[in-house]
Amino acid sequence: MSNTVSVKPELFRWAIKRSGLTFADLSAKIPQLSAWQSGQKEPTMRQLEEFAKRTMTPLGYLFLSKPPVEKFAIPDFRTKTDHAPKQPSPNLIETLHDMQRRQEWMRDYLIEEGHDALAFVGSAKTSDPIVKVAAEIRRVLGLDDDWSEHCANWEDALRKLRDSMDEVGIMVATSGVVGLNNRRKLDPDEFRGFVLSDSHAPLVFVNGADTKSAQMFTLAHELAHVWLGKDGLFNLVNTMPGDDEAEKYCNRVAAEFLVPAEAMRANWPEVADSANPFDKLARTFKVSPIVIARRALDLRFIDQSRFFAFYRQKQLEWEKNKEKKETSGGNFYATQAVRLGRKFSSTVVRAVRADKLLYRSAYQLTGLSGQTFDSYATRILREPGA
Repeated sequence: MSNTVSVKPELFRWAIKRSGLTFADLSAKIPQLSAWQSGQKEPTMRQLEEFAKRTMTPLGYLFLSKPPVEKFAIPDFRTKTDHAPKQPSPNLIETLHDMQRRQEWMRDYLIEEGHDALAFVGSAKTSDPIVKVAAEIRRVLGLDDDWSEHCANWEDALRKLRDSMDEVGIMVATSGVVGLNNRRKLDPDEFRGFVLSDSHAPLVFVNGADTKSAQMFTLAHELAHVWLGKDGLFNLVNTMPGDDEAEKYCNRVAAEFLVPAEAMRANWPEVADSANPFDKLARTFKVSPIVIARRALDLRFIDQSRFFAFYRQKQLEWEKNKEKKETSGGNFYATQAVRLGRKFSSTVVRAVRADKLLYRSAYQLTGLSGQTFDSYATRILREPGA
């Protein structure tokens, strides 16, 4: 009796292409792969499980009669480039599914507990004045026009913005890996973030593998999506949005939210003649120098040739220092608060403590289990406002 399993050769080819890995990469680990692809041999169940694990493919897919057509659940507004693949990677797909599960539970729980819908979700239209919408976002979040100028640095401003969103009911999740798997890193060239809009539990996800200053603009862009009530996956190539009117509108709102045109006009004359006005204003507004340069372009303080020259310079600097970027180290529990979001975390913990959520379900929602979950739960409930 054979202990091998029958798999269509085209499913091996599909899984490899879907994974983004090369045949050479995989065949070095799985010598029999060539024979499986040609149909000359069949894998054992254990071998097939290993192949599925390495290619990040759901095992059940490999027993289908033909490759499945995976439909991405939210609009894809990414600008198509060599660095942004048309087909979402398994890492992106799995991350999206994780966030959808969190949002579904949170929505149901809040409704059951009698929480009202959030009035600001979907309250804006693309025909609304940019300045008005940016001002309304700041008002709802409880932020002054010059809020970022009072922050010590980009990290402090990013933390303040994230906390302000959390406090008004927007779930914010930031991670650079799939779940807790540090070997499955998210690629900022593939996507910067995505938004899952909802009247009770809007969720924004930020790719934590991106730079802190870039994450700030991503959050602001996602905020505009929440105000429009639109889901979306996006990247920002050369700070430019995808070819969609709503995306362009969200980018303009984000720019006005972070760097109000009136404040930019007031500050520009003081730095206009300096060698690097963008870095100087970046320290004032606590955003990336590239965002400042793009704002200067929008307001016609500089021309496109100067902007793109500066952009290429910053990209080269970033590539040069890429290996020196901060790692995912540091305090584990503080990292989880950023990965999960404090609002979501505290809601899950309180539901468990009130016997309204099984521990098993809480483990699945958070990725934490056992003593690790208990320790995190104790810490999160000690947080102010938890």
